[in-house]
Amino acid sequence: MDIHHIRYFLAVCETRNFTRAGEKCNVTQPALSRAIQQLEDEVGGLLFRRERNLTHLTDLGVLLRPRFQQILDELTGVRQEASRFLCLENANLKVGVMCTIGPRRFTGLLADFNRRQQGIQLQLVEGVPASLSQLLESGEIDVAIMASSNSFPDRFDVTPLYRERFVLAFPNGHRLARNDNVAISELDGENYLRRLNCEYRDHLAGLCTDRGVKLRISYASEREDWIQNMVSGGLGICFIPEFSAVIPGLQVRPVIDPEVWREVSLVVVAGRRFSPAASAFVSSVKAHGWPESAIPQAIRKTAA
Repeated sequence: MDIHHIRYFLAVCETRNFTRAGEKCNVTQPALSRAIQQLEDEVGGLLFRRERNLTHLTDLGVLLRPRFQQILDELTGVRQEASRFLCLENANLKVGVMCTIGPRRFTGLLADFNRRQQGIQLQLVEGVPASLSQLLESGEIDVAIMASSNSFPDRFDVTPLYRERFVLAFPNGHRLARNDNVAISELDGENYLRRLNCEYRDHLAGLCTDRGVKLRISYASEREDWIQNMVSGGLGICFIPEFSAVIPGLQVRPVIDPEVWREVSLVVVAGRRFSPAASAFVSSVKAHGWPESAIPQAIRKTAA
């Protein structure tokens, strides 16, 4: 059933005249008449009683008119929604963000993206790399920003954004405050607060074990803010990424012997076509000026 036939039918219903209906639809009267006959063949009965000066709907025409109007309205709505989506009006975008990435790193990016693309409704979905990878593969998120202590699978396209060092966080007055850097071997016997969602947790634990360092695990939490507040309160120390959101006054020092770095990347499914909204976001992320680690140039002793 041709949608143009439905549109012609509704025009005749409105004008009750085939010639005026043809003018309304920008087609000739004979072409419109043929289309109505084809529609009548489709439904199996007459839709109009054709008289010299007046055209009437048949009972079948009266029955089908609201159904045809509904079909046309829904198709018009579909076209309007598609147009808004393609023009980035009321478009939805889901971005996965690794939960250990500090929000301060993304405020500038998100503010700039919002100014440029006000029609896109962006939802941030937090998670660990394993869960974000699953959401990415299933299409539940469009893109992800995350890091991994191992290589990402080949099914993903990975664009590095920035690198950051791991630092040691400890409270004011701690014995390590006099150091410019902290070697892992200096941590033996310390109370440690375990960040359960840290993607480098096992790697850091392995470095401590290899150097004979024994830490007393006093608390563990999935919440970054809880861990950092407990560090500030004197309950222990922890490794955190350099650019993580930190509590004002929290002391941090670069970790050395060895240094530990992570690379935060934009991750998408290889070969998957982007929606217009996702394409705009990916372009913004790649064009954003991501600052490099500040520690090699100037050691930071106190968190901002």
